[in-house]
Amino acid sequence: MSKRISLNELIAEFLGSMFLVMAAISPMILFYSALESHIGVALIANALAVAFVLYALIEIFGGISGAHFNPVVTMVMAFEKKCGAMKSILFILFQIVGGIVGTILTHLMFFDEVGGLMFVADITRNGHMYFAEIIGTFILVFAILALVKTKSSRIPLIVALLVGGQIMITSSTMFANPQVTLARMFTNSVAGIRPLDGLVFIAMQLIGALLAYVVYRFIFSRREQ
Repeated sequence: MSKRISLNELIAEFLGSMFLVMAAISPMILFYSALESHIGVALIANALAVAFVLYALIEIFGGISGAHFNPVVTMVMAFEKKCGAMKSILFILFQIVGGIVGTILTHLMFFDEVGGLMFVADITRNGHMYFAEIIGTFILVFAILALVKTKSSRIPLIVALLVGGQIMITSSTMFANPQVTLARMFTNSVAGIRPLDGLVFIAMQLIGALLAYVVYRFIFSRREQ
C-alpha cells in the first residue's frame, strides 16, 4: 500500500467503517426489538450480517484503501511500513467518524424502535468479556497479517468467515475493533456497550493486536531465515 494520502482512500475508510457499524447494530434492533426474536436468534443474524457485509466491503474497498475499517489493523500496517504515520492517523480518524455516522444512520432507519439518533449506552460488558476481546482481536489481526504476508487471494472470504464465527463463539461477541466499540457506545440497543466497559474493551483490543504482531513477527522472521 502506498504511503501517499489520497481522498479516495479516506472516503473508502469512512464508508467501509460506516457500513460495518450498521451491520453490527442493525440486526440486533431488527431481530431483537422490531421482530421480537430470541436474543440467540438475533446474535446469529448479527454474525451472518457482519460476515456477509464485511466480505462485500473488503471486495469493494480493498483495492482502494486496503479495507482496514479498524484502527488496530491500520496500526499494525503502519508497523509493517505499509501505511505512513500521517496516513494512519487520518485513516483512524475517518474510521471513527464513519462508525459514529453508521450508528446515527442505523438509528434513523429504526427510529420508531429506538426513538432517537444518539444515546449513551448502558449495556454492561465486563469481567471475562475483557479477556475475550484480547483473544478475538489477536486472531483477527494475526490472520490479516499472515494473509497479507502470504499474498492470499481469499482475504475477504477468510476474514469475513473468521469475524462471523468469532461473533458466535466469544463471550464478548467479538468487537475486536476500537472504532466499532466507540460507535456502539452511542446506541441504546442491545448491541451497545457502556462507555466504561468500552474503554476497557479498546485497551484489550490494543493488547490483542500487539500480541498478534509479536507472534506474527516471530513466526515469519523464522520462516525467512
